[in-house]
Amino acid sequence: MVFVILGEFTTFDFMPGIPAPFNFGLAILSNQKMLTLWEKLQTAPPLLPMLVEGQPFIDAQDELSVTDFMRKYGMPERINDEVFIAMAKALDFIDPDKLSMTVVLTAMNRFLNEDDGLQMAFLDGNQPDRLCKPMVDYIEARGGQVLTKAAVKEIVTNDDGSVKHLLMRSGEKIEADEYISAMPVDVMKRFVPKAWSTMPHFRQMDELEGIPVINIHMWFDKKLTSVDHLCFSRSPLLSVYADMSTTCKEYYDENKSMLELVFAPCSPIAGGKTNWIGKSDEEIIDATMGELARLFPTEIAQDGSKAKLLKYAVVRTPRSVYAAIPGRNKYRPSQKTPIPNFTLAGDWTSQKFLGSMEGAVLAGKLAAEVVADRAVGIESKPLKEIHQTVMAKSSTWKEAEPAGVKGDGPIAWGAGSDNNAGARKQLAESDPEQLVDTGAIPVLR
Repeated sequence: MVFVILGEFTTFDFMPGIPAPFNFGLAILSNQKMLTLWEKLQTAPPLLPMLVEGQPFIDAQDELSVTDFMRKYGMPERINDEVFIAMAKALDFIDPDKLSMTVVLTAMNRFLNEDDGLQMAFLDGNQPDRLCKPMVDYIEARGGQVLTKAAVKEIVTNDDGSVKHLLMRSGEKIEADEYISAMPVDVMKRFVPKAWSTMPHFRQMDELEGIPVINIHMWFDKKLTSVDHLCFSRSPLLSVYADMSTTCKEYYDENKSMLELVFAPCSPIAGGKTNWIGKSDEEIIDATMGELARLFPTEIAQDGSKAKLLKYAVVRTPRSVYAAIPGRNKYRPSQKTPIPNFTLAGDWTSQKFLGSMEGAVLAGKLAAEVVADRAVGIESKPLKEIHQTVMAKSSTWKEAEPAGVKGDGPIAWGAGSDNNAGARKQLAESDPEQLVDTGAIPVLR
């Protein structure tokens, strides 16, 4: 793990050849810049139950925020400033006082139990070519089809509640033996059919929502100090970043830097004080340059008098991964549903990882197992038990027609977009809370 401190990089180095959890302990002890020896020793005891009890202990901490957990177990406050702020914003784009401790413990459990649990890697090029295309090629080579620009209008059900077909916006009807949804939770909620609208398995999704995040791409006229790794920042606005001119083959450049950064928390929904989603690109870039100047004072100045910003792109994702605030894990549904031919996937469904690429892959595997087991007549995976707080509301539920998704842009389907007029119009129609003006931008010192 690499952290940025005023133009310098400090690391927790996991040495090869040393097994977990000893490599994790050695990495913590060998770093001399972030925590004192006494602070490190104070941090260890609260984490011991995770080693002894494993996943049950991790799951039981979901009702506590990271800050609550720290104070309950007497961890030093400075570990919040030095480590947990950066980890929380990297893991779920929110601050430690809003994030469930289960999320942090899930990540730390991998560090403690897997020799290579902290390995990080970058695609060697852009996602459409280097990630999506190989997947499409794999599917098509085995007789499958991948359809794009084919929007679903409605999930149509039979009298028994099973899926009859998908009605497309084009009017076409798609019939299948099995249906799997990997839509984001905020989009899936808009497609729940009337026949399912009072089923607890689907109503528990009301307790989950995606969290806003902003990604920024910045091209500079000179090479900045960089490392070939993902970097964690303790900045109030910046979460993690990487110099893609160093870490990625396609963007490699020995003379100029191209930074990709996560700007978070970026709205009150995510616990921030300013609604950056509603601000202009220029305001966001100005704030980012100010933060970069604080991190790299010898190389970057907010007024552009040092490294020159050549161009930039700001991508807003109003609803990204589900907000892992305390108490949400109990509402994440199993991949198996009460509907005999419909299965859920997505990182927000119930699985041991957080909302992440790893969580999405694992949820996809679990969904595939549900379908495969059903195909051979095995019902090996039970439905996840519905929490009592959901059942307590059941008397108030009434059947409702699905809201559906309006519009064709990426915002409509839970993806990110630049700040074009169409995207803002779509956001104003589907999620107006995201554009509420929170007033003047605070001055960070």
